[in-house]
Amino acid sequence: MTTNKLFYLALGLLLSSPILGQDLAEIIQKSEDLMRGASSEASMTIEIVRPKWSREISMRNWSLGTEFALSYVDSPAKEKGSVILKRDKEVWNWIPSIERSIKLPPSMMMQSWMGTDFSNDDLVKQSSLVTDYTHKILGDSLIEGRKCWKIQLTPKEDAAVVWGKIYTWIDQEFFIQMRSELYDEDGFLVNIFQSSDVKEMGGKTLPTRMEMTPVEKEGHKTVLIYNDLKFDVGIDESFFTPQNMKRIR
Repeated sequence: MTTNKLFYLALGLLLSSPILGQDLAEIIQKSEDLMRGASSEASMTIEIVRPKWSREISMRNWSLGTEFALSYVDSPAKEKGSVILKRDKEVWNWIPSIERSIKLPPSMMMQSWMGTDFSNDDLVKQSSLVTDYTHKILGDSLIEGRKCWKIQLTPKEDAAVVWGKIYTWIDQEFFIQMRSELYDEDGFLVNIFQSSDVKEMGGKTLPTRMEMTPVEKEGHKTVLIYNDLKFDVGIDESFFTPQNMKRIR
């Protein structure tokens, strides 16, 4: 094969690469920013499904960048008024029944949030898929008819994260995280996260239904449905304080 043919073959392989011009960290950052924006306000319904029962939680959520997030529970009545607040790496929980705010230690981030299959870390995104993990492209896959990059995420040595490894499938058109598989430190698959019902909301194309399924608990899953989502809502850091947790209605 001539030198020219070798050159054009190499160029053709390069141009066909699915991540040409896309840094992996940039892809993951875009997928993280999709549901968040510079600031956001959302209303959502969370359904907890168990083999013999199910229940729903209605809540509102506000966020500012990656550092600040606040969630307020509207129903059921027993949990109404509960608030979880994230400020950088600090996470607080306001419990109205005892009128106390509790700062959560890092050891509690893996624990279930309000009996769901989401952890406290899932809810407030304390760890960052961009900065706390190294990234490796594994190829292309189809998820619900959408062409996705399959990416492996491995935690950095100094990162305080709850997962030992993550595989995530990110839509190549809109950067939607269509599926993620979450593994513990021993390499066992713990949870499967899936997105669906992709539609336009808040001026973006994004998934409005998300499911978290623990693989070793048959009949268990948690479904999160976005009822409304707005971006660039004009809130600042003063909204995200332990003092404001008591005032939200």
